[in-house]
Formats: sequence, C-alpha cells, structure tokens
Amino acid sequence: MRLVDYLDKGASVDPEAPCLTLDDRSLTYREVQGLAARIAAALAAQGVRPGGKVAILSANDPTSFSCVFGISLAGAVWCPINPRNEAAENRDLLSAFDCEVLIYQEAFAPLVDRIADDLPGVHTFVCVDGSPVRGIDWDTFLEPAEAVEAREPEGVAMLVGTGGTTGKPKGVLLTETNLETMTSMTLIGYPFGRRPVYLAIAPLTHAAGVLCLPVLALGGEIVIMRSPDVHRFLELVEHRRVTHTFMPPTLIYALLGSDRLDATDLSSLECFWYGAAPMSVTRLEESLRRIGPVMGQLFGQTEAPMMISMLPPAEHFEADGSVATGRLASAGRPAPLVTVEIMDEDGTLLARGERGEVVVRSSLVMAGYYRNPEATAEASAFGWHHTGDIGYLDDDGYLFIVDRAKDMIISGGFNVYSTEVEQAVMAFDGVRDCAVLGLPDEKWGERVVAVVQAEPGTPIDGDALRAFVKERIGSVKTPKEVHVWDDLPRSKVGKVVKPEIKEQLLGVT
Repeated sequence: MRLVDYLDKGASVDPEAPCLTLDDRSLTYREVQGLAARIAAALAAQGVRPGGKVAILSANDPTSFSCVFGISLAGAVWCPINPRNEAAENRDLLSAFDCEVLIYQEAFAPLVDRIADDLPGVHTFVCVDGSPVRGIDWDTFLEPAEAVEAREPEGVAMLVGTGGTTGKPKGVLLTETNLETMTSMTLIGYPFGRRPVYLAIAPLTHAAGVLCLPVLALGGEIVIMRSPDVHRFLELVEHRRVTHTFMPPTLIYALLGSDRLDATDLSSLECFWYGAAPMSVTRLEESLRRIGPVMGQLFGQTEAPMMISMLPPAEHFEADGSVATGRLASAGRPAPLVTVEIMDEDGTLLARGERGEVVVRSSLVMAGYYRNPEATAEASAFGWHHTGDIGYLDDDGYLFIVDRAKDMIISGGFNVYSTEVEQAVMAFDGVRDCAVLGLPDEKWGERVVAVVQAEPGTPIDGDALRAFVKERIGSVKTPKEVHVWDDLPRSKVGKVVKPEIKEQLLGVT
C-alpha cells in the first residue's frame, strides 16, 4: 500500500468523518483527499517525477501532514526533516538526500533562508502558511489543477535520517512494504476499537507519524498537538475521548509529575504506546497504576520501524491480574512477522539466555542506506539485519535489551551493561532520568559513572544512591561517581546523547 492508500481506506469508512484535527478545526477525510490530490498535481507541475525527493520542515500541523499523502500520490519520496535540527544538519540532510522540493512553515523561514543558497538541488521552496522568505506561497503552489496518474505501490515511500546519537546521520530507505508490515503488526498486536482517536503529541516526523497509518486505515481521527505540553495532553485525552497515543519515556516521566494526572478521566484510553528509549521499570509500574492497564511497548529502530518486538497491554500482567514485574524490563516478544535472534561477533546464533547482538529478519527491515553501500553491507552481514543492540531472549521468548553495543562498559574485567545500572538508579526516589556510562580509569580500565536528572525540587544524595544501587546489583556495577545535572543532553527525538555527556565529564575530570 502507498501512504495515500491508508487515507483512502479511511475515507471508504466515512468520507465526512474527521481525519486531522488541530484545536477546534478538523479536516474530513474527503477534504484531506482533495488537498492531497492538489498537492500531487502541484508537485508534478514543479517537475517532480516518481522517485523524486520532497522534504517537509514543519511542526505538527494538519496541512503539512496532508503533504505526506500528496507526495505519495505523486509517486515521490517523503523526506521528513526534524524541525529541532540545527540549520547545518538540515542543510546536510537535504543535500545528501537529493531533495528537489522543500515544503516549510513560516516559523522556520529564517532557517530556510540561511541554508537555501547551499542547496542547488532544491529547485522549489514552498511556504505552507505565510509569506515565503524563499520560493512561493501555498496558494501559488496549489494553482495547477491537472490530476496525476495513479502509481502502483512498489517503491520507496520514505527517506529518513537516523537519530544521529552516534555520529553523522544516515539515510534509511523505507519501502511501502516496510510500512505495510509495520502497520499490519500494529493492528494485529494491539487493541483497536472501531473508530480510534489518536493523539499525536510526539513529532509527526518521527514515530508519531507512522503510527497514524493504522488509525487512518480504520477511519479514525488524528488529533494533533503542535508541541508537547502534558497539561494540554491531559485535557485532550479527556475531552476528545482519545483511545491511542504515543510518548517517549521522558515525556511519560513529565506526565507522571503532573498534579493534574490523577484527576483526569483517562477511561477512553485503549493503548498508550511507549518506546524510542528504555523505560524505568519503577516508572512503568507507576504508569500502570496511575494511567491504567493500557501501556503498550514498541521496540524498533529507524531501519526496522517500531515493530521488531512488542509488549501489548495485557502482557504487562500475569494471568491472575498481578503486574508481571519481571517482564516489564523486556522489550516484549518478537512481532508476528519478525524473526529475532542473538548473534556473536563471528555470525553464530546463540542459545536462549546468552547475550549478543540482536539481529532481525523481516519484510519490516529497510531496503538499505541511501547511497551508502558500505554501511548497508555492514548492517546486513551474515544475512541478518544488525540492530547494534546487545540483548538476550529468555525461555519464554521475551527479548531483553541490555545495552547498545557501543555503550557496554568493561570495568575490572567485567562486562557492565549500562541499561541494567540505569534501571537500578531509576528506582531511587527522586530520580527522573539518568544516563550511565564508562570513563577511562587507571585501576579499573573503565569506571562506571551515573549522571542523574532529579525531580524538580528534589535533592539527590550521591552516597545514598550508590548504596541503594549496590544493594540491588552489587558493587561491580555500582557507579563510582554520581553527578546530578538539571537536565540531560538529548537528540532531536528525545534520546539521551551519551557521547555529549562523556565529553562534558572528560572536560571536568
């Protein structure tokens, strides 16, 4: 299925139903279809042919998101550009991805103006909501009226930059088959009623965008938030009777800190997805108690979006209704259309319980990295997609991610997995978030260091925290140092950037 086919499928349920809603204004399915057709015609008039790259630089917005379906209808490739990126990073992505058209919001006009002269390949700039600093305005762009010829679904749908937490981002080629596999498994694995209402608080350029696809296929409504605001989020869940939403753990922690949470009616929720980074088991148990038995984990990566493994709401509990505490630290079981194994450095598949790199086979896996055959070959060595995560499968088939391969700490000859230490640190009262990493040490080779973000107004006693962790996981894994920071550096998608933390620590140690 093309991306536009999910829209058309929803329209077949009820073309007059609300499709995209922002504040008090909704676009119906019929209106979004009409707008998508005009966008496709306009792109064709600008010389965009099937396979051409069209970028969108925008905050969450119904008109900008409608462009995704117009791009699909034109047979072009959607290149989502994260509005939180720095200007130079966006310039490099637009150039590396061979983008021809950049559609942008007026709020980002200064950024566009700074980089436009360095983008000779971008022949058309379009401002969706105001006066263009470069290019043409929205009405001028939409003037062409000739419809484009329909295209069979067979090619690349998205070209997406990797998160960039480990270096220069790569371009991931996601096909229509990749996204159809992801959507199918979402519909199979998680609860959906007849007409879901999905609240998009996270950026539509990231996970929140592709999670719209199963909702659209069912004729549901996408309620859009321009930017994260947990108080506004709670209002919308209650008043819009939201059934589905997604948040990374950092936003969930902020939500749990809201004094309005317990007074909000969350009874409409069917599934509250979390993912994009490991979540504290302690905070997850609190979420199950205060938000409800609706939490659903997603584990994936840009190269295999969202659905490598899944932990649906019901699997957070034992058969007797008690919380399945031991299972909460897992990433769930491999999704129905995904094969997951654990591999050593020589390409040998390991037995249950043994730790190694998580490798994947599935139609979920990307077509490759754009114009980067070396990286593509490395990621697909031995005939499996390599995730870069270290983990193991238990006897019940649950996948446990213990670290990123690059983040494993070797201290005193022992392997220390930062995720395990982070879970122990997060259980300490007053800790909102943390990062654990290794720093060079003459005695230990590497010493374990924890950098902690405290709850607002809550002091953290480093010695008490170390004693707490030691009691739970032993002295080898206990941080030798604890630093308390106001906040942790994060990538544009909210992941903690450990290399930046390490640079700052090495600058003061």
